[in-house]
Amino acid sequence: MTFLRRLAVWQCLRVRRHICVQTTEFSAAGTVLSPKAERQPWTPFYTHSRRLHSELSSEAAEVELNKLEGGDTGIAEVVMCRQHARNSLGKVFVRQMRELVSSLHHDSTVRVAVFRSTVPGVFCAGADLKERAQMANAEAELFVHGLRSLMTEIALLPMPTIAAVDGYALGGGLELALACDLRTAAFSAQMGLIETTRGLLPGAGGTQRLPRAVGFAVAKEMVFTGQRLGGERALQLGLVNRAVGQNSDGDAAYREALGLAREILPQGPIAVRMAKEAMNRGIEVDIASGMAIERMCYARVIPTRDRQEGMAAFIQKRPPQYIGE
Repeated sequence: MTFLRRLAVWQCLRVRRHICVQTTEFSAAGTVLSPKAERQPWTPFYTHSRRLHSELSSEAAEVELNKLEGGDTGIAEVVMCRQHARNSLGKVFVRQMRELVSSLHHDSTVRVAVFRSTVPGVFCAGADLKERAQMANAEAELFVHGLRSLMTEIALLPMPTIAAVDGYALGGGLELALACDLRTAAFSAQMGLIETTRGLLPGAGGTQRLPRAVGFAVAKEMVFTGQRLGGERALQLGLVNRAVGQNSDGDAAYREALGLAREILPQGPIAVRMAKEAMNRGIEVDIASGMAIERMCYARVIPTRDRQEGMAAFIQKRPPQYIGE
């Protein structure tokens, strides 16, 4: 990312953050484990949980950041936990998510971010319609503008992002998943941009990101009809990267996302970030301009210590040990 582009993103993302850090141990389902609890092979070793709200406030955390440790160091989980409202996109939820995403933009220790939910059967149910109904037209328009900006901030995160869709991802919930680079889903998940059934249209990037994911004809059909797709159909259309049968814990997509994150984790972090930037910027321009963008991103990898380590590891026939420099 060029200096000017970084400056523009920073100016866009500036928010006041009050972060209260606490260390806990979680199971994959998000529940606290006792010190003697036995971990399954796929379970994160343990995590740091950051509650994104003021230390002086009694405001409940609706979004949290868990940084995995042990062999999963470098994976961060964006955990949506607005239990009483099915992770709907209310004012507090959006503000906390914006603060968390802003912190990730400047955290070079995070190599992969997984967006997941601890609300059973729900990824994100979309707009908080009860809250939205209390807004005047101008206020509602301003709020949706902020929501669109949030999805752009998620899309601009420098590290790969994965949405783990274990339940409903409707309206703004699917737009959130579309803002991520990759998506996993349970077969039982339900995904759709259903705004036209409410007399609206997708307003947080859905009309732009869905066609890029599934093609214009399919995207138009989905938006015009407000239809919902299960995980298997979403996989067939390319809406998700991987789909799996749901398990008894209701977190099959999360487990699949964690497995995918573990496949990305050993790769050179600077190379992965530059590859993401090259693809994201290149898809918006003609092929010649895209080639120029690739050349610039490649040039930024050449002088890194990670590139030297990758070459040395290949010659010495050993796994590389990347440090992100």
